[in-house]
Amino acid sequence: MASFNVYSVLVVLFVTCEAVMATKENDRIINENNCETKMGLPCVLEVFTSIFETGSISNKCCGELVVLGKVCHSTLVKRTLENPLFKDLSPATIIAKSIQTWNNCLALIDSPSPST
Repeated sequence: MASFNVYSVLVVLFVTCEAVMATKENDRIINENNCETKMGLPCVLEVFTSIFETGSISNKCCGELVVLGKVCHSTLVKRTLENPLFKDLSPATIIAKSIQTWNNCLALIDSPSPST
């Protein structure tokens, strides 16, 4: 019975260490790429709402998202999912919405403007 308790403690420690390492890695990526300074707050809120709730993104904010870059976008979403406030959300669903948002904005920005 004692070995089961030791095993349980080791599993919890391993999982906790992995989570801390992931958080530190995400923070490192965010800091190295200046991710938190590349978008204005109104667009940050618009993108957040479209991924974590329900909403659409304006062309202006799609442009800011694409300038932010995929690495920053993905890392910021992952770091947000680490926040205990979002523990009840499905990470797979959020990541899928994040990818869909990225792809939609990229297609919008890459598409040629209609001639007038």
